[in-house]
Amino acid sequence: MVSAVERPIRKDEIVLEDRGLYVESWLPERRSRRRPLVLVHGELGGSWVWERFLGYFAHRGWEGHAVNLRGHYWSDTAEVSGLGFDDYVSDVLAVFDHVPPNPVLVGHGMGGLVAMKAAEARHVAGLVLISPGLPVELRTPPRPHVLREIPDSYGRELLGWQSLPEQLRRMNADLTIEDVLRVQHLMGRESGAARRAMLLGVPVDRSRLQDVPSLVVGAGLDRWFPEPDSERLAAWLGAQYEPFGAHSHYGAVLGSEGYEQVAEAMRHFLEAHRL
Repeated sequence: MVSAVERPIRKDEIVLEDRGLYVESWLPERRSRRRPLVLVHGELGGSWVWERFLGYFAHRGWEGHAVNLRGHYWSDTAEVSGLGFDDYVSDVLAVFDHVPPNPVLVGHGMGGLVAMKAAEARHVAGLVLISPGLPVELRTPPRPHVLREIPDSYGRELLGWQSLPEQLRRMNADLTIEDVLRVQHLMGRESGAARRAMLLGVPVDRSRLQDVPSLVVGAGLDRWFPEPDSERLAAWLGAQYEPFGAHSHYGAVLGSEGYEQVAEAMRHFLEAHRL
């Protein structure tokens, strides 16, 4: 019998030329009744963050559509310094018009906060937040100097990823050297305005999400989005919570040695809710 990981899949793309958006799609060989997944990356990211998730779920019957927000990876080369958090939310909402209705929205890091705001505006069948940014209702206001030090456009140096690969490997114990090199190579530029908005706090109307089946995943080695914050968010949303104490921020979604544990928890959640 052919195993799930050997079943053929089909890769496709969605291009929104008016917005300069490129969406990477991985589809099962045969369409199923499972809800489509729309995946939203976080800071400095792109659809590359989700490559292992796209393969895992496509082989099991879910179609996945990984958004490249404007100015990121395969989307247009718009200068990110001219973009803000609300622009990212509008990008995700625009993608909704080009995928099957009522998708499951999946967000990572800042993309988790973007996903919550998009789910406020449009109906989604489910919400999965992996090491997400916190809404203003749960966030401690940042010190003014922290905001002043964020440039209008920044790269991996602001997040400490300019270090030697061996040092980054020690700080992210669930990543291999190959994983570290991949992240370093693919990290792009990010909007300082979007990061300032996230740190200041973006309001989320949880009453609009209360009927949406939700899963929050926390990563114990995440230095940017600490696991206790993810647990608080899950309690605030009334969401299912799954902690992974030995996972880092990137290890939870693309770590070759650990991503599958998170993907399996997400699959169990989807199956339990018939999504």
